[in-house]
Amino acid sequence: MKYKDRVLRISCDGGAATGKSTGGKLISKKYNLKFLSSGLLYRYAAYLILKFKPKNKIIFLKKKFNSLSLKKLNMLNLHTQTISEYSAVIAKIYEIRKILKKYQTNFAKKNKNCCIEGRDIGTVIMKNADIKFFFTCNLNTASKRRFNELRKKNPKLKFKEVKKAMRIRNNLDRLRTISPLIKPKNAVIVPTDKLKNIKGMIKRMSKFVDIELTKKYGN
Repeated sequence: MKYKDRVLRISCDGGAATGKSTGGKLISKKYNLKFLSSGLLYRYAAYLILKFKPKNKIIFLKKKFNSLSLKKLNMLNLHTQTISEYSAVIAKIYEIRKILKKYQTNFAKKNKNCCIEGRDIGTVIMKNADIKFFFTCNLNTASKRRFNELRKKNPKLKFKEVKKAMRIRNNLDRLRTISPLIKPKNAVIVPTDKLKNIKGMIKRMSKFVDIELTKKYGN
């Protein structure tokens, strides 16, 4: 680590398939940050409810998230259309958001050098993040990304179905009353549909990370 006693917390927010997970993972690897995907947490909650059908979802999820390890989370296949659609439904439930918020805020407190991606990280979870990125992408391009990802496991999947699901998901995220998807104040826009490739995305993100580190710690 170049800077002794460095503290660097980054938030990455954006809609579905805008590139925030990829950007968050790669910037974390480059700057040696602990990475957490809040989207994966919601998918995990949806997966648990769909699989076990608990009578009391809140008590059930509290127990599961109290013992959840990132290693376990990353081992599961949570990227299915069914899980994706249901995670958007439970994301509107205040009690469930409260459980997942606790997990994320504890993660940020525990790791002084971290990056969390999601939809309300810079506005709710890490309001005081050193750098806030907001990822954007037009619906058609984002839908193609998600379609190519899901088609590997479901060859019969149709692009129209994915695009429709993406439109619904984005509207749910933007219009929900609890922690809606909005651009955090002073966030850096990362327009992934306008950048040439992943390399261009990381170059743009790195530029602002380096500026922040120089501002805080000098050259």
